[in-house]
Amino acid sequence: MKTAFLGLGVMGYHMAGYLQKAGHDTTVYNRTAAKSEKWVAEFGGSKADTPAAAVDGADIVFACVGNDNDLRAVVLGENGAYGGMKSGSIFVDNTTASAEVARELYAAGKERGVSFIDAPVSGGEAGAINGALTVMCGGDADAFATAQPVIDTFSRAVTLMGPSGSGQLTKMVNQVCIAGALQGLAEALNFSEMAGLDSKLVLDVISKGAAQSWQMDNRGTTMVDDKFDFGFAVDWMRKDLGIVLAEAENNGAQMPVTALVDQFYKDVQAMGGNRWDTSSLIRRLKR
Repeated sequence: MKTAFLGLGVMGYHMAGYLQKAGHDTTVYNRTAAKSEKWVAEFGGSKADTPAAAVDGADIVFACVGNDNDLRAVVLGENGAYGGMKSGSIFVDNTTASAEVARELYAAGKERGVSFIDAPVSGGEAGAINGALTVMCGGDADAFATAQPVIDTFSRAVTLMGPSGSGQLTKMVNQVCIAGALQGLAEALNFSEMAGLDSKLVLDVISKGAAQSWQMDNRGTTMVDDKFDFGFAVDWMRKDLGIVLAEAENNGAQMPVTALVDQFYKDVQAMGGNRWDTSSLIRRLKR
């Protein structure tokens, strides 16, 4: 298919690369043109100076940008994607954003004959590099059926969760689980060190039992080593948890632990850890 990808950040750069490597004729757009030029030099394909130009003739358009406002800008703004997309095409949004903006752009797309799928991803930068992301989708089943084989190029699992907004709601559940698991792991490892245990040996033992988790397997050792210059940034997690807490206000869900961990991340930001990996929660326990 002819595809476009808007936003070549930490995730989008590699995701777009998988589209091109799979044989899809891909045009990219990025606010910083140098990033687009680098991508074309590495993967081939082509670049455009505006979202509208990038999506010209595209069957499926992907986007992975920062937040709701960034998404609205590339879709609805001046020279936005909806102004250039052909009738019958599909917009797949891989941004972690609100369910509200997903439904808004779904409705706006319908008016233009364009299908919109909210499709946030999980797996972090490593998942993007390895083409092994988990994708949670919301939207119409027919559009999903068309887009799924293309999304598969950078994913290991792609699931339609329900109508528009369902993908974003599922990603919110994902982030709540991660935040809680990391705070528990931070407290556990800090306790282990305060007790004089060999924390790496502790991890080796308990990871074989009921305490095992992805966070323990992939972040436990680096937490013990006090290494956080990689991974999913604290700023990004706070953005995501803000979306969660706003949605909880709407649906009435009680989120006491999530709200508390969000404030713990605020403490990490105050320590200068804006770009540290989310596992840096342990740092605030060592002050």
